[in-house]
Amino acid sequence: MAERLRADDIRVAVLDLNPGDEKFSYAVDVTDRSAIDAAMDAIHTELGPVTVLVNAAGLDRFKKFIDLSFDEWQKVIDVNLNGVFHCTQAVLPDMIEAGWGRIVNISSSSTHSGQPFMSPYVAAKSAVNGLTKSLALEYGPDGITVNAVPPGFIDTPMLRKAEQRGFLGDTQKQINETPVRRMGRPEDIAAACAFLISEEASYITGQILGVNGGRNT
Repeated sequence: MAERLRADDIRVAVLDLNPGDEKFSYAVDVTDRSAIDAAMDAIHTELGPVTVLVNAAGLDRFKKFIDLSFDEWQKVIDVNLNGVFHCTQAVLPDMIEAGWGRIVNISSSSTHSGQPFMSPYVAAKSAVNGLTKSLALEYGPDGITVNAVPPGFIDTPMLRKAEQRGFLGDTQKQINETPVRRMGRPEDIAAACAFLISEEASYITGQILGVNGGRNT
C-alpha cells in the first residue's frame, strides 16, 4: 500500500506495530490513542497536515466462537474497529481545516455472508462498513470522501496463517470458485485505494468497493 501511494507522489507515513525502516514510519499500536497522537505530532512536524488516511490494520484469532475468551474478542474488536475510530478521529481536524480529505477503510468480503472461526473479525469489519457510510454522510460537506475496500481472497500473511491452521479448507477449490481464477494480490487492493484517493474519485463516497475477483465471500 505505502509503496503504491509513494509511487503516486503522495507523502506517506506508516503507523504499524512493525513499521520497518522506511522514512516516516512509526511503531504504533492503533488501539493506543496516546501513541497515535504522539505520532501525529511527529507527522505534523515532518510532513505537515494529514489529508489522506488508509485504515488497514487487521487482526483475527481464528477460533470457534464458543472457545473465544472475552479478552480475545475485545482485542480483535479493538484493532479492527476501535483502531479505525482512533486514527480517523485523529486526522479529521486536518481534513476539515483543509476542506479536503480522503479516508479509505479496509474491511472484508467476509461481511457479505460471514465466515466460520472469524466471528469477531467479521463483526468488526461489518461495523467498519457501517461507519464508512455514516462518516461519508457526516463529512461530505467538508470536502471529505469516505469509502471502504473489502478485499476478497487475497494472498496475505494473515490468510496464509489461517491456511496453515486449517481454517481455509481447500485453497485451490476457492481459487477455482473465483471467476478470475486466481488469488488476489496486495497490489490489487492498493490500486483500488489509490483510485479512491485520487481526484478522479471525488464524486465517490460512502461506497463499499469490493476487490474480490468476482467472488463475494
